[in-house]
Amino acid sequence: MRVSTIHDPGSESGTKHEQILQHIQSLKIGTKISVRAIAKALHVSEGTVYKAFKEAEASGLVSTKERIGTVRIDRKRRDALDQLTFGEVAQIVDGRLFGGGDGLDKSLHKFVIGAMELDAMLRYIDEGSLLIVGNRVSAHRCALEQGAGVLITGGFEPSEEVIRLADELALPILSSRHDTFTVASLINRAMFDRLIKRKIMLIEDIVTFSRPADVLRSGETVADFGRLSKKTGYIRFPVVDERGRVIGMMTAKDAAGSAEDTPVDKVMTRQPITAAPNITVTSAAHTMAAEGIDLLPIVDRHRKLLTVVTRQEVLDAMRFAGKQPESGETFEDLMWAGFMQSEEKDADDAGISYKGAITPQMSGALGMASEGLLSTLMAQAARRMIRETGKRDFLLESMTSYYVRPVQIDSEITIKPRPLELSRKFSKLEIEVLDRQGLAAKAMLTAQMIDPY
Repeated sequence: MRVSTIHDPGSESGTKHEQILQHIQSLKIGTKISVRAIAKALHVSEGTVYKAFKEAEASGLVSTKERIGTVRIDRKRRDALDQLTFGEVAQIVDGRLFGGGDGLDKSLHKFVIGAMELDAMLRYIDEGSLLIVGNRVSAHRCALEQGAGVLITGGFEPSEEVIRLADELALPILSSRHDTFTVASLINRAMFDRLIKRKIMLIEDIVTFSRPADVLRSGETVADFGRLSKKTGYIRFPVVDERGRVIGMMTAKDAAGSAEDTPVDKVMTRQPITAAPNITVTSAAHTMAAEGIDLLPIVDRHRKLLTVVTRQEVLDAMRFAGKQPESGETFEDLMWAGFMQSEEKDADDAGISYKGAITPQMSGALGMASEGLLSTLMAQAARRMIRETGKRDFLLESMTSYYVRPVQIDSEITIKPRPLELSRKFSKLEIEVLDRQGLAAKAMLTAQMIDPY
């Protein structure tokens, strides 16, 4: 199935709302626009234009800023998510802007801590970097001249000369009351979080929004369904109304036994399952598997069809994501970091087991291993066992944990996941946590299987 936007010249020009959005899209990037000017140019009310502006802003077509107005912008690419802007840094560190406000939207690719002699410092500063430094006026000026932004720590303020230079070069100069170590830690954490977000694949990352999708329209018949099915080779299509909104799903099963002149509106499946473009690929896979559907319409907040995605495309995307190198560690990754597959085999156990230690950071309120942590470790062990033995993954449906006794800090533990039932669609596992004294915790886990590999 092609993955692309619905396109119908008649419906797009059929409403004033659509005409306004088309007009906005036709403008060059950077064009300054206003509600009044577009209302006058297109002969529509300012209220109608205002509503279209709000939708365009939500879609990333325009941006409205205080004292600047509304400007046509390019859609932000997700591959730039890992780059913070100077404006975002200011928010992260509770910074105060003194100059260079026009550069707040610029991205920084690294930050440099100014804890060295000026000559040595300048070797590390280049365009697009951020200098984090104390009350060193010469360093502030040199960094700006090198094309870098400046963040002054300790609550100090820049000189009037430096502020004028920042305004002239459109490079932000900020001040934060926090010390250098604190602001560097805050910025580093934010960058790290961006790397993790970038690794999470969304539906909008795998679909194409430029070609028309195959759809049926309200008022068309079963005969039209048959012709479209024969032409494309597919047996299910979204049904849309005159404004492109999804109102149903038409399949071969719906058409079976109906006369060819029967309107699809009478036999289609109403209120079909749809999804937004910003949901994760994993969430879409779970929805499609749970509902037994092979085609998922992707819609905007008004249920207007943007594209469609097939189950195979979702699984292919998950397979691709699973092969990519790690770009940031989540809390689950950090918990599991010290665990490895055990090479030792018990006489009565031919399965896979994992060994590791309970570190002080894993403790709960009473100084023992946190119950939540043990549950996470058991789920992680089950997931890795299924990945290693079946080259598959699962979506957790339920997990019941039992805690037999507390696990001491610094204890060596073994986690043993045992499959009780494994099929193409479902899995049921028993997981045990053992320390030197024997069984410490146990869980029963049921999950829905998926095939990302």
